[in-house]
Amino acid sequence: MPVRPDPVARLARRLAIHQRLFDPVLEPRNQSRWLKTLQAWQAQRLERSFEAFLRDPARRPAARFFLTDVYGDHDFRQRDADIARVLPMMQKLLPGPLLDTVATGIELGALTHAFDLRMAEALHALAPRRRTLDAALYAQAYRQVGHPRLRARQIMLIDEVGRGLAAALRMPGVGTLLKLSRLPARAAGLGELQSFLERGFAAFADLGDAATFLAEIRVNEQAVMRRLFAGVSDPFGEAC
Repeated sequence: MPVRPDPVARLARRLAIHQRLFDPVLEPRNQSRWLKTLQAWQAQRLERSFEAFLRDPARRPAARFFLTDVYGDHDFRQRDADIARVLPMMQKLLPGPLLDTVATGIELGALTHAFDLRMAEALHALAPRRRTLDAALYAQAYRQVGHPRLRARQIMLIDEVGRGLAAALRMPGVGTLLKLSRLPARAAGLGELQSFLERGFAAFADLGDAATFLAEIRVNEQAVMRRLFAGVSDPFGEAC
């Protein structure tokens, strides 16, 4: 019978990669003038893509959670600093499946930021004097960066985070555990992580059919990816 990977060890590895990518000394591309512009543009594009979800009262909380906590331009450095500081304690505080979901979220953040750094570099090479970003320039940089398999992996990680949170709802006592651990978690320095899990739990609690919601996100983002790599003139199906 295969040995299940230690969720804390997996989390530590993902966290170390994430921290290196965000370190302005180890990764000077974090100082690129294009980086914030790119991240803001991508966040706005996702908001438009999620418009139908945001109009649906049942899906709005989960959609908003994805935009702000999973795949948006939120700064997760404080959350990661909290986790790094108390990593040895985490196995006692949280069940393994939730730790796996946190590790997957951090892996998604690391991969997304790695792509952002490469995109910022490509944008600087393609348009060193420009100050604004549009869909055509974005698509050009996207194709120049390439790595379709990793782009597909990025989309699958979004799906995995959602499925992990949805599965947590079916675990007996998880909701009670999160409520009871609120004060101890903050005292232990896990406030940002606790908030992340509480927001995710609350968002998915009202969602109902999580599988269909996640499948729609996956299919939509895969279609956008294919159109971007194919050089379709309007890859997002909208005027950006």
